[in-house]
Amino acid sequence: MRLNWVTTTALILVMVGALNWGFVGAFHFDLVAALFGPMSLVSRIVYVVIGLSALCVFWHWISTRNDASAIDPRPIDTRS
Repeated sequence: MRLNWVTTTALILVMVGALNWGFVGAFHFDLVAALFGPMSLVSRIVYVVIGLSALCVFWHWISTRNDASAIDPRPIDTRS
């Protein structure tokens, strides 16, 4: 499965968001709020961008889940 730069960036942002929620759940520490201020404009933009990234990753997953080449890690034999 090959990811373009948009999907790769979205996946990284989703992982950052997941780690932030892990910090919130485990330690009651919101890294985004600590860096940019609680519910400041920048914090809200970061939250929205991470949410849009999740939608992008979900869309990529939906669009490739029936594609056998996206799932099969073996190289495709192009020899005839």
